[in-house]
Amino acid sequence: MRKRIYETVHIYDGNLLSKCYKYVMISFIVLSVLPLMQKGEGTMFVGTDIVCLCVFSIDYILRLITADYKFGEKGIGSFVRYPFRFISLIDMLSIFALVCSVTGWSVHADLAHVLSVFRIIRLFRYSKSVRTILDILKKSKKPLIAVGSLALGYIMISAIVIFNVEPDSFETFFDAVYWSTVSLTTVGYGDLYPVTVLGRTVAMISSFFGIAIVALPAGVVTAEYLNAINSKDEK
Repeated sequence: MRKRIYETVHIYDGNLLSKCYKYVMISFIVLSVLPLMQKGEGTMFVGTDIVCLCVFSIDYILRLITADYKFGEKGIGSFVRYPFRFISLIDMLSIFALVCSVTGWSVHADLAHVLSVFRIIRLFRYSKSVRTILDILKKSKKPLIAVGSLALGYIMISAIVIFNVEPDSFETFFDAVYWSTVSLTTVGYGDLYPVTVLGRTVAMISSFFGIAIVALPAGVVTAEYLNAINSKDEK
């Protein structure tokens, strides 16, 4: 019985029942997102939240009791590990957001909105494209960590330099870090900027290095993505 439940809730493109379950869950996820499309607090979707809360809770329980099949391990270890998976935490946070919505439990407004957005992330579980991207990120973990460390080092060094060169333009070190991050991503909002010749020189040098660093992760992911496509074509 548990194996049949596992095949239904965990294998999204298996038998007909699993496919039906997949589309039913997608429908409820979309339904749960509808209240996020209106401003303010309304009672129009209270019934929808209650239904979605019940459905998501049952889905989580079914996934939890079949965790040993998911991990291919026997024993209690699988059931202990499952709640700490990233997607499981997303499930719990989305359920918690619905509990707050249904019960009227007072939560900080910004926190409530963030928790509610986790409902949308649940859709990623059922997307083949997202699963492919996640597999690519896992395979490229080491080079991406290396690039991330390089980018973090660049941000900190650039922030330290500009903070000391332009003390009047950047009141706090966080402002300098913010400016350095914006410069790295080549966004350039224009709310903070250097005004002296030396500061602008640092900004120009920083921008050139930033373009190179930003291009690195895109190249790593693209190369791994092409390898994945070629492997599928060969199969």
